[in-house]
Amino acid sequence: MHIRTRFAPSPTGFIHLGNLRSALYPWAFARHNQGDFILRIEDTDLERSTQEAVDVIIEGMAWLGLDLDEGPIYQMQRIDRYREVVKQMLEAGLAYPCYMSEDELNKLRDQQMANKEKPRYNGLWRPEPGKILPPAPEGVLPVIRFKNPIGGSVIWNDAVKGKIEISNDELDDLVIARPDGTPTYNFCVVVDDLDMKITHVIRGDDHVNNTPRQINIMKALGGVPPVYAHLPTVLNDAGEKMSKRNGAMSVRDYQKAGYLPEAILNYLARLGWSHGDAEVFSKEQFVQWFDLDSLGRSPAQHNPEKLLWLNHQYIQNSDPMQLAELTKPFAYQLGIDTENGPDFVQVVSLLKDRANTLIEIAEGAKLFYSPAPEHNAEQIAQNIPAAIVPALKDLIHVLKVTDHNKEAYSAAFKQVLTQHQIKMPALAMPVRYALFATTQTPAIDSVLVVLGKDEAVNRLSKVIH
Repeated sequence: MHIRTRFAPSPTGFIHLGNLRSALYPWAFARHNQGDFILRIEDTDLERSTQEAVDVIIEGMAWLGLDLDEGPIYQMQRIDRYREVVKQMLEAGLAYPCYMSEDELNKLRDQQMANKEKPRYNGLWRPEPGKILPPAPEGVLPVIRFKNPIGGSVIWNDAVKGKIEISNDELDDLVIARPDGTPTYNFCVVVDDLDMKITHVIRGDDHVNNTPRQINIMKALGGVPPVYAHLPTVLNDAGEKMSKRNGAMSVRDYQKAGYLPEAILNYLARLGWSHGDAEVFSKEQFVQWFDLDSLGRSPAQHNPEKLLWLNHQYIQNSDPMQLAELTKPFAYQLGIDTENGPDFVQVVSLLKDRANTLIEIAEGAKLFYSPAPEHNAEQIAQNIPAAIVPALKDLIHVLKVTDHNKEAYSAAFKQVLTQHQIKMPALAMPVRYALFATTQTPAIDSVLVVLGKDEAVNRLSKVIH
């Protein structure tokens, strides 16, 4: 079997991590099996669908590296195909026009609920042998309903949930086309999956209730239902279903917050799937390991701290040159001119081991691209004790003649510390303050390498007059 999977989002809002996981797993399954992965945009909800939402979906998938074999395919561009199938179903007796008005349907449902019955269409307009239908009302456009099988059950072996059986008596005759001829969601899905030869449908378990209806329509059209794998819900950190209303961040938000796509992909992969104890792995490893048998059955819970930790791991292990390019846009937003000042790759290399996001690297880089601080006498007295000035003078003298590398600077500090019988913090803190007007910096020998010997000596000399 040639594997074909799809991601079929509705472009009616922003795309969050839970949505992206529903793209990641079918993509990985297709890639693992040398199959095809298709993006299908289910945009038949004309009132709520927007081009901006489509753009965010496509951009988010591209950012994560979820490449496509086909698509994006837009359902609204396939309307003629859906209408053709509706016509064929009417001619074959698989569907029928229903003239029950919305008001009549609401009254029927109210009565059923009052009788403690399940609200459902009562088959009034369903043609049956020997049944006389009411005359069609003039000037009323009917909906088209699918003739759902009566009796028996819909059974499928879900790749995540196991065997599922739904009685056909629980299902009424689904509307497959509205009065204006616009096809409905469950019908379009079936036609698309058949036409696109989808072999595996991997999607959220909020679609489980749609599956028996889709299977019945698919079988009526002579198709073989795909393998279904319904993924448990992704919960937010408060234990609620992840959604915009519950504070979920969009994929664009994570980009803007300085997360790496590799970290997001790694994190998403573990939201409902596992491979032994592996926590940090590449996209290539994930594809190699992925199978449906390892999907979890319990809801996955979003853990922002875990995601931040993963992002730190990827930043820490990134190539400094590539990381510098990724960080530059964030540096520019902070007004940093990376072309004037220390080598930006060196700055990023110094900062990356302590940073959780690209924004944190950019914020740390400000130290090296800001003008030399202007200290007044009071500030100098508060932060550079008079007793340490002799050691500072000797440090300046030693720095002037030492080599420009981390080891030489470290040796220079040790020489002065030994000479004056003081501890490292007693000298390093005043040096940090003299250089940057803060005592919070990375290791001082590394800082001197990035800042440069001449600039460091110049800044130190200003505070000991």
